[in-house]
Amino acid sequence: MKPESPSPRRLVPAFIPVPLRYRSDGWTPGRQADFLGHLAETCSVSAAARHVGMTRESAYRLREKNGAASFAEAWDAILLRRGPRKSTASLDYHRDFYGTLKPVMRGGRHVATLHSTSNDALLKLYRRDMIARRLNRRLGERSQVK
Repeated sequence: MKPESPSPRRLVPAFIPVPLRYRSDGWTPGRQADFLGHLAETCSVSAAARHVGMTRESAYRLREKNGAASFAEAWDAILLRRGPRKSTASLDYHRDFYGTLKPVMRGGRHVATLHSTSNDALLKLYRRDMIARRLNRRLGERSQVK
């Protein structure tokens, strides 16, 4: 019998909620936890924010508030260990360097090939690099404090 893989919600690291003035329609501690849980399931900030009734932009604003370091670390940790991705780093590098090719067919025959660069691949690589740098910087700060 194959052991069951852990649920994505179990992969959510413990965090200290961002201290905010309480509003029933705002980022309550429960909403913050639900957001991170759904982020672990979907790996989509937009989908996770929608799930808790908030916007993607407000999630990023919450992440930048004073006292949000623990929340931001949990967010980064979830995105770094999200498992198999639709696009690997090597594929993103390839797309960034070579672009994408799309065959054009007319009447069942190949008539041309369209070549286009992929800015999305470049932005994914940039985001992935920035998250890794931010997490390494925080881990480095922790080791210096101890």
